[in-house]
Amino acid sequence: MKQRIEPLPERDASASFKALAKALASLDKPDDVAAFLIDLCTPAELEAMADRWRVVPLLLQSLPYREIHDRTQVSVTTIGRVARTLEHGAGGYAAAVARQFPRLSASH
Repeated sequence: MKQRIEPLPERDASASFKALAKALASLDKPDDVAAFLIDLCTPAELEAMADRWRVVPLLLQSLPYREIHDRTQVSVTTIGRVARTLEHGAGGYAAAVARQFPRLSASH
């Protein structure tokens, strides 16, 4: 990922991140969110995010990493990162899973 020569002060970076989260939260329709993400992200960034999200329900079904890789072609390294984030992250995956896959979230 591209890094700034001099990073933004933490306060500015935090405010920018919160503004982005607020913009996403303000969009009601999946098509609007998709358009926003297409405008915001590079194709590689979108692919990486979609890959991560695609493996979440499979991890919640306790499938082995190798089987998830065989089904999705997502790298085992990425699958491991997603699994660690599901376990120790900020709770964002869990919140989205509860809304999109309530059957999976009830068992985890």
